[in-house]
Amino acid sequence: MTASSAVVTLIANPAAPVLDGDAATAARSALQSLGADTGRPDWLAPAVACDLPFDGLAPEQAEAAVRQALGGMAIDVIAQPTADRRKRLLVADMESTIIRQEMLDELGDYVGLKDHIAAITARAMNGEIDFKGAVHERVALLKGLPETVLDEVWTRAELMPGAAALVATMRANGATCALVSGGFRAFTSRVRALLGFDDDQGNELEIADGALTGRALEPILDKDSKLQALLRYAGAARIRAEETMAVGDGANDLPMLLAAGLGVAYHAKPAVAAQARARVDHGDLTALLYAQGYRAGDIVQTAAAAG
Repeated sequence: MTASSAVVTLIANPAAPVLDGDAATAARSALQSLGADTGRPDWLAPAVACDLPFDGLAPEQAEAAVRQALGGMAIDVIAQPTADRRKRLLVADMESTIIRQEMLDELGDYVGLKDHIAAITARAMNGEIDFKGAVHERVALLKGLPETVLDEVWTRAELMPGAAALVATMRANGATCALVSGGFRAFTSRVRALLGFDDDQGNELEIADGALTGRALEPILDKDSKLQALLRYAGAARIRAEETMAVGDGANDLPMLLAAGLGVAYHAKPAVAAQARARVDHGDLTALLYAQGYRAGDIVQTAAAAG
């Protein structure tokens, strides 16, 4: 067949490479049963990632059919047009996306309120309560903590698997990478420096006399701010929406995920995973590279580590 207009990418977690020929065959058969014209499987990484080119079917139909065919296998499925598949801009959330932790929750540990603060975080990230209000409520509980705690809690931060490779590979291929977080610049600035992001945005904690005052400075960066950041970065670099990628896990990420050419809900809260057009539930962040058609040999490996 000639070059296909769309592609389904099957992606497994590199730490548990369960993707095999049988799964690829089942996925291809599911597409064909709906009348799609399919190409041969193109393996991007053995047992980890495989492309299935197709025509004659909408991407959302293809994704639904393949997910059903694969049943409960730990394989992510991303279907999209082949045009503009390789992205020129990445806008990433930080907490529970680029790093594993929610840093406000970790700060709460220093005042004996980690579980309480984490519960507020979870509700805000699932869109159950107002994000700005949740920021102010949680930060108020930290009043009086010495500023040095910010350095101490940073030692707890761990990079999400694949984070360093994602940023390094996209930047090596000319893409702009920005970190936009509802968390705090005390941490986004460190992650930016560690991974080589081109820019970072986050909220500011008020500090006076060497201690946290319990206030977050306005304006609070929220879901609308994240969307505007995506649009602003794209506009400044003259990058079309189709050439942008966004990734995040929380309700405050959803507007930018829906506006991006490929918006990926990464191990996301249920309300976010249900609405995003693409999601990664099993793989690590290299899934975002395979979704763009990068092969295993194209991925830049680095030794970056947080904390």
